[in-house]
Amino acid sequence: MDEQIKTKVEHLRKELNRHNYNYYVLNAPEISDFEFDMMMKELEALEHDYPQLDDPLSPTHRVGSDINKAFTQFVHKRPMLSLSNTYSVEEVDEWFERVKSGLSGEAFEIVGEMKYDGTSISLTYVNGRLERAVTRGDGERGDVVTDNVKTIRSIPLQLQGEGYPDEFEIRGEIVLPWKEFDRLNAEREFNEEPLFANPRNAASGTLKMQNSAEVAKRGLDAVFYYLLGDNLPADTHYENMQIARSWGFKVAPIMELLHGINDVERFINHWDGARKELPIATDGLVFKVNNLRQQLNLGYTAKSPRWAIAYKFQAERALTRLQEVSFEVGRTGVITPVANLDPVLLSGTIVKRASLHNEDIIKTLGIHEHDMLYVEKGGEIIPKITGVDDAAREPDSKPVEFIKECPVCGTALVRVEGEAAWMCPNKYGCVPQICGRIEHFVGRRMMNIDGIGEEMVVLLYRNGWVRDIADLYSLDDHRSEMLLLPGIGPRTVDRIIEGIEASKKAPFERVVYALSIPYVGETGAKKLARAVRNIDALMSASAEQLTAIDDIGPRIAESIIDFFAAQENRDIINRLKIAGVTMSMPDEEEGEGSDKLSGKTIVISGTFLHHSRDEYKEIIERNGGKNAGSISKKTDFILAGDNMGPYKREKAVSLNIPMLSEDEFLELISE
Repeated sequence: MDEQIKTKVEHLRKELNRHNYNYYVLNAPEISDFEFDMMMKELEALEHDYPQLDDPLSPTHRVGSDINKAFTQFVHKRPMLSLSNTYSVEEVDEWFERVKSGLSGEAFEIVGEMKYDGTSISLTYVNGRLERAVTRGDGERGDVVTDNVKTIRSIPLQLQGEGYPDEFEIRGEIVLPWKEFDRLNAEREFNEEPLFANPRNAASGTLKMQNSAEVAKRGLDAVFYYLLGDNLPADTHYENMQIARSWGFKVAPIMELLHGINDVERFINHWDGARKELPIATDGLVFKVNNLRQQLNLGYTAKSPRWAIAYKFQAERALTRLQEVSFEVGRTGVITPVANLDPVLLSGTIVKRASLHNEDIIKTLGIHEHDMLYVEKGGEIIPKITGVDDAAREPDSKPVEFIKECPVCGTALVRVEGEAAWMCPNKYGCVPQICGRIEHFVGRRMMNIDGIGEEMVVLLYRNGWVRDIADLYSLDDHRSEMLLLPGIGPRTVDRIIEGIEASKKAPFERVVYALSIPYVGETGAKKLARAVRNIDALMSASAEQLTAIDDIGPRIAESIIDFFAAQENRDIINRLKIAGVTMSMPDEEEGEGSDKLSGKTIVISGTFLHHSRDEYKEIIERNGGKNAGSISKKTDFILAGDNMGPYKREKAVSLNIPMLSEDEFLELISE
């Protein structure tokens, strides 16, 4: 036997195992699904041709696992097998012929469906109530994520209608719609957190979060596509799913009965283009034999059902020239390389820029000056550089080198220990870092100062009025000078000054988040604030005291200690205190609440200045009230913020329900 064959097999196994780990454990794939499947097919062919090289631990003999040991595992009553993939109409035709042969010429129908790009889930219902939610895991057993699934509003906890079996299982996909994905990544980008590569990774990571309250904020959705049980209501897959829809399930909306191979090909040709208009990420189509008896007769291979197959869409890809690589400085000093490209149309949008993330990725891709680069979106909305056309490289083109000094202040960069990132250590003299921290401080989920965005921050900094976050509270001294700026009127200045004054009442936990302590996000800030109670305790806390707080590890503790060790930060804190910014949690007695809202049902609508919607819900409950999600005759009043929805406003007026402003509500509960 050729030694090269053996070497090739060993190499493929090593690479597939590595990519399995990146995909299922780290949720950070390096290659596309198509490339992975092609490698797997190549290994399967070699093992078939050279059976003496077969290995029971080969990637071809297992399904990749997403099991997280932090969750309880549950053995699936019926294994969750994967589907065989095809990438051409011809391969789907071949599957169709195999089904025809397997059914000995018996007539059959096919159900065409969309293949949603999320994370698979299996729900078990007993007597119409949600009993258990389990991830796919390795196909044999998965993680129990019932508490997290309960937060997904489109999933029924108690079924409606009638006719459902005493016990059954329904399978589907947990997804993150494009709208929520964009919102989530915009927030992460603003906070300089790593962006999710695609909605699938975001959905998978969210479903495995330990905190169900955080899961609820992410905007997950679910689509269901298969019903299993011993006493199903119908003999066909299509009819069962339509009945399941009547029980309250969000059944896949794209589900069509196809009566022959011509219908199948028409279905493929239509959705290959039309899928781009869908609100949920997709990566292919699924075809299933409709009749359950025929499914049973066709049976299964070791890894997948013979009665179903997936058709995978090709990722949309374009080739364009690199103009230059620019290097951008973030709020925390991390340097991000960005590929500036000749404009190219991709998935309906013009792409001009794509992040290269860090030095290691530039080296791995081997990018040279003015290279022709492959840009891909596929199921992703964020453009991604996936390769280089070496043949089109210009003679004497030099490799792109990562910079050694900050592109703004010229300070020598330092490598972040244990990471691929380089950063500028000049925290208090590098303009993008200073402006970034100010912009973060005034943000909606931090101090919520209206009227100050990125451009205004730069303007205030350049004029010397705001050089750090504490300077904001002296901005009123420059009111007359601000009015001389082009395009800035009295109302704009008033709104900014009013917003700054109102921010002094922002809760302590939001102040902690607004300080831009490295690695301290919104959730971490809440836990720190509630544990230490005031800023002086946080500034003097030891590493041992900090790591005793839930979810605060050694790295975050070290970052907090380093932050407050800097005299510049301590001076800023003292100036914020003098300005009247909230620097402690309310006294425990104040948090005990009252019965002022006892018996009241209240609906919250709109956006608010002093507290978040979640905080107002807590305040209502603490004072004896009840929160409701929709307006009805039982609603006592509405806490109405800015941008209240017109439908709710109309309904409130029609039912003659009072609407209290934020200030009126706060006055009511403080009386």
